[in-house]
Amino acid sequence: MQQQVTLDDVAQAAGVSLATASRVLNGTTQVRAELRDRVLAAAAELAYIPNAHAQALAGASSRAVGLICHDVSDPYFAGIARGVMRAATEHNLQVILGSTLRDPAQEIAYVSMMRGQRVRAILLIGSGFEDRDWQEAMRRELVPYLTAGGRVAAISRHPGLRVDSVNPENRAGAAALAQALVALGHRDFAVLSGPAALTTVVDRLAGFQDTLTRSGIVLDPDQIVEGSFTRDGGYEAATRLLQAGLRATCVFALTDIMAVGALAAFRDHGLTVPGDVSLAGFDDIPIVGDLTPPLTTVAIPLEELGRRAMTMALRPDKSTRSRIERVAGTVVLRASTASRSARS
Repeated sequence: MQQQVTLDDVAQAAGVSLATASRVLNGTTQVRAELRDRVLAAAAELAYIPNAHAQALAGASSRAVGLICHDVSDPYFAGIARGVMRAATEHNLQVILGSTLRDPAQEIAYVSMMRGQRVRAILLIGSGFEDRDWQEAMRRELVPYLTAGGRVAAISRHPGLRVDSVNPENRAGAAALAQALVALGHRDFAVLSGPAALTTVVDRLAGFQDTLTRSGIVLDPDQIVEGSFTRDGGYEAATRLLQAGLRATCVFALTDIMAVGALAAFRDHGLTVPGDVSLAGFDDIPIVGDLTPPLTTVAIPLEELGRRAMTMALRPDKSTRSRIERVAGTVVLRASTASRSARS
């Protein structure tokens, strides 16, 4: 039988004291990055598992899971969180919620805090970041937690993190929306985009833009306006688009909540939707069907995303291989997008 690797073995391999190795793997105290990397590398190489912690997690002594989202006030995250909480209730688990307001450093801090609470699982339900420094910092937080038997599941693409994930088909959904809008006769488009570092922005913008290109339509860079993924961000981005001179017959906001702000901005500037300009969003949050006019969008089953993420985090098998589940979106055409001929 192979001899059990001890914490002392890890400390010796990393060239650090036993106390330092313990602090790194327990996540209870800040340790210099260089020392931390050495300990984590040694633990991974030796396949070290701290038994007491692993047994506590695997034995489900913790009745809590950690849920980290970007903005709890955003209906997109509220819908996903509802699915998580319903699934948690079915398993008699409590949910600890953290809202980062899309601050990458705050997301890492929440992971560290929840590790300290020894939650049974951690769910990351916001977009990942196209940022290698963030990816590496998050990986350093998650490796000892995963090594100790913790489980992690993410929603949306998270580059660099080898964790289970439930990925809405952002790129394919945006491509299908572009195809539907082109079929309505539109040839001049503008996009209200979110922060460029978010993987959701990268995927939705690429899917939309690629489909336009295949249709022989050029999306001018000055018709892509970046704002925050909020109602106010959509309002400000739409206002800047108008101030620069609106040439588009149809505007695509990368999230519904941005589209809500854009609709208000257009009205405040004397434009009607879809009489003067068509408007579309993405996500199908509950409010958009009640707008005047109702919003064209890509419907994503938000509660189902949350339920699936929780199911993945609680799956009984202990395989270390990460899994990806993909969830398709459906284009829903509503009155906010008129055909080009009808607009003319």
